[in-house]
Amino acid sequence: MSVLRSLENRIAGLVEGTFGRVFRSEVRPVELARKLAKEMDEHRTVSVSRTYVPNEYTVWLSPKDRERYEGVEHEIASELSGYLLEHARRERLALVSRPQIEFRTDERLSLGEFGIQARLVRESAPSAAVPPAGPAAASVEPAAPGNTMIYSTSDRHQEQLSEVRANRAGRAIVVVDGKRMLVGAAGATLGRSRECEIVVDDANVSRKHAEVRPGPQGWTIADLGSTNGVRVNGRAVGQAPAPLADGDRVELGTALVTFEID
Repeated sequence: MSVLRSLENRIAGLVEGTFGRVFRSEVRPVELARKLAKEMDEHRTVSVSRTYVPNEYTVWLSPKDRERYEGVEHEIASELSGYLLEHARRERLALVSRPQIEFRTDERLSLGEFGIQARLVRESAPSAAVPPAGPAAASVEPAAPGNTMIYSTSDRHQEQLSEVRANRAGRAIVVVDGKRMLVGAAGATLGRSRECEIVVDDANVSRKHAEVRPGPQGWTIADLGSTNGVRVNGRAVGQAPAPLADGDRVELGTALVTFEID
């Protein structure tokens, strides 16, 4: 089990264990962890030799959600910080300090909605928790706070819809180097990064190369802006998702995988 998966399980354990009674809220800690990692990835600052990411995150909750987090915010913030720290290290992203998570209340949010604001803040001295390598961390200028991204229960409803579609389309399997890997009901990303659900260890495959998802008419594959493209049975996949059928041969750059429906 990967370190990130282990951290996810630890966060989920807070829901099932000692603090379970307070998390009847629609906003779950594991969901916050995944969205925080997404915000980290989308707010990168490229320096001469390193890629910096935000080190301060404000999580805005509805009054009802914030009330249910009362008493365990410190524990959750600590777990979320550890999750982001490990995510940054695995993706070779630079932090000027350990990620800081702060919870705040926004009266405009409804139960189940939350917002995340990420920003890069320079420390007065390098943090001992995340020692800088290469150029000194102090050389990074503070970045203006990014826009607050709002997430809602519609994201979860979309996940439930994906499960229904997957049941209709049949169970999908991707064969990589002779290994048959089951695709989750919500689909899967394929790429070289260990963050992908299906890892294709090939130098010509992008970190996040393609995405397989169930749709109204069956399974599809989409190119996630890869460097070397995606081809299905020899045909290039453009910007629009392409349909997949049992036995299709999928090329991710020069890597070949097979798609099956069980």
